[in-house]
This record gives sequence, structure tokens and C-alpha cells, in this order.
Amino acid sequence: MVAGYRLEARIGERLGRPVALKVLSARFTADNAFRVRFINESRAAANVEHPNIIPIYEAGEATGMLFIAMRYVRGGDARSLLRKIGPISAGRAWSIISQVAAALDAAHRRGLVHRDVKPANMLLDVSSGLAGSDAADHVYLADFGISKQVASTGLTITGQIVGTLDYAAPEQIDGRPVDGRTDLYSLACSAFELLVGNPPFPRRQGPALIYAHMSTPPPPVSTIRRDLSAAVDRVIGKAMAKSADERYSTCVRFAADLGRALRLVPGQIEAIGQGLMPPVASVRLVTSTSRHPAEAGVEAEADAEAEAAKPAGAARPAARATPKMPPGGLAGARPPGTEPPTRKRDK
Repeated sequence: MVAGYRLEARIGERLGRPVALKVLSARFTADNAFRVRFINESRAAANVEHPNIIPIYEAGEATGMLFIAMRYVRGGDARSLLRKIGPISAGRAWSIISQVAAALDAAHRRGLVHRDVKPANMLLDVSSGLAGSDAADHVYLADFGISKQVASTGLTITGQIVGTLDYAAPEQIDGRPVDGRTDLYSLACSAFELLVGNPPFPRRQGPALIYAHMSTPPPPVSTIRRDLSAAVDRVIGKAMAKSADERYSTCVRFAADLGRALRLVPGQIEAIGQGLMPPVASVRLVTSTSRHPAEAGVEAEADAEAEAAKPAGAARPAARATPKMPPGGLAGARPPGTEPPTRKRDK
């Protein structure tokens, strides 16, 4: 028995409703600062209502253990799916990422930063019986228990990286202030893993992994999966920029651009603004007659944000004089229309 829940294997029941009960290790309970922050932030996360955020029924401490009681989701998580089938189809990967992006932006608007976004925290609900197609998964983002309220300063653990190192943003590793763009970096790492089968920097040693996040651009996805274009590299590269200021402003904008780069959503790609590669054709691939509402919402919300931010009659910005090369490099390439003029020689 824990906090009134009777444990039966991995499911606890209270008032006749099956729930998932997560119990934290005793070493966390012994840390008073973590215990207070865990309870406060779990309860704050429970107040964020969104169809892609796992409902939290209760969070607290009982018999010396910290616990969270949440909705029980049948279907496992995206990490388990990767282990089972390997890299996921572009359509299904984008469906998962776009739903998580919408959930994260909702949390960010409430001042919460997740700080541990990864495939293992993306739960796939198969209760509809339609899971397996590109657009049928209903995704829940879980584990807001280690999230951080942006306005809170007194409950942060000093000198400790909160999150999973495979997906940690540079500022998170450095102990600098975090915000929604920190989650965006982790979401891009997760997108990379869903498409490729492993995180961007599959290092075994912690120091090597930290160095990669701090100093190394992500490897090009297009060289690993030949069915994907170099535009995907550019989008993920922008979302994983070492400086948070160079990333997308929201997770939904990243998801929309990723959909365009994967040729699942029509429109111009925001990440291709420096003339480094030609725009991707506006082609929509229909893999299912039904689409999850979050997928349609990602494109509409991002396009609305872009139009609202653009002054009336504004022209598309010109290419930078010295543009940054995309991840993986395009050595020797020139933007279309910038080739040096050919001078005719008089005979």
C-alpha cells in the first residue's frame, strides 16, 4: 500500500480506476530540496490541461516515498517502439513530435519547462485500436515531475544536471537559466532518434557526450536515411543550435518546419532562410485518411505566428553575406543565383 493505493504488479487501483504509479528512488526522497520541488512542480504540471499532457491525479510523499499517480496508458512509449521496430517512418515520427511540441508549448505558456524530453517520456495510447498507422497514435508527454517553473529560483539543485544527458541542451549542462528553447533542443534530439534509431551523439562516456552537446553539430540525418532530404538536416540543426537565441522560438514552429522538410506539410521552410539550399517543394503526402487533431494544429498555429510577426508588405530577408553552413557542411556549394558572373573573352 502506498498513499492509499494497493499495488498489483505495475498498476495501482483507487476508487476502481486503474492508474500508473511512479515511485521515486529513496535517494531522491532524502534530498529535501528535491522533495519540495518535486511535489510543487508535479502539482503545477497537473494544472496544465492539454490533450497531449498525461493527466496527473496525485503527487506527494507517503511512507517515506515520493510518488506520482497518473493515467495508465496502454501502448508503451516511443523509446520501446524504437527498440522493437528500429527507425520510425517519417509520417509516424512527425505525428509523435508534433503532438509533443503542442504539449510543450502549452506548458511553456504556463511557465513550466520539462527538462527531460525524450522518447521514453512520450507515451503511445493504443486504446483506440488504431495504433501503428502514421497518424493514429495519441501521444502523452509524461514525467513533468522534474520540470522547473521558470519564475522559481529557490528550488533548483545546484551543480546537478536535471534531465537525461543524451538530450540535454548546452545551457542545461552548463547550469545556466533554462526556458522553453531548452525543451526544444531535447525535442529535436528526440526527433533525430525517432528518424535514425539512436540519439544524435551516441557516446558511451559522459565527458565525450557533454563535449558533443557543447561543441559538435548534429550529424546529417540525410546521410543516414537516404529517403530524407538535406532540408531535414537544416531544420534539426536550427533546433539544436548551441545558442538558444538561434533556435526556433517555439516547439510548434520547429514541428511545422520539420513537417515541411519531410514533405508532409506544404509551405516554405523557416530554417532555409539564408539561401543555403533551395526550398522544398510544397508537396503533401497522405498516408491516412484520418489525421490527429494535433497534426493539423501544428501547421496552422505556426503559420499564424509567422504571419502575425511579419510586417505588412515586408519582403523576404536577403541572404547573409557569410551564411553559416548547415550541419554536415555543404562545402563548395553556392546559393542559387549567386554564382560568379561569367566574363566573355574577346576573340
